[in-house]
Amino acid sequence: MSQSINARRRVFEPGTCIFAEGEPGTEAYVVEYGRVAIFKTVMGQRVDLGTVIQGGIFGEMALIDDQPRMASAVAEAETACVVIGKERLTEQLAQAPKGVRVIVNALLGNIRLMGAELAEAQVTLALDQ
Repeated sequence: MSQSINARRRVFEPGTCIFAEGEPGTEAYVVEYGRVAIFKTVMGQRVDLGTVIQGGIFGEMALIDDQPRMASAVAEAETACVVIGKERLTEQLAQAPKGVRVIVNALLGNIRLMGAELAEAQVTLALDQ
């Protein structure tokens, strides 16, 4: 794979925090191999939102809507990712019709809201048990 200044490959050892909830986002990741856990922390408790495997992308939301990371990402196994810089993704989105960009931003807002609500509901359910 050829690498440019905006896309490169990075390997993460198991347990490595790739990014933390609340941080600014400057890169997105496409998993070549391995496994990445995506989770939020609510009332001091880890709430798993999902797992990203080969071919999956994560970290893209913060690049598109300029909001802080909505969740944390940790490598669960040795994981290799293609790293996509914000500039590259911004260039690609700039080529899309304005209507598509409006829809993407609306979807991201909905996803962020649902992720927060899901995490809070899971913690509430756990505390009630």
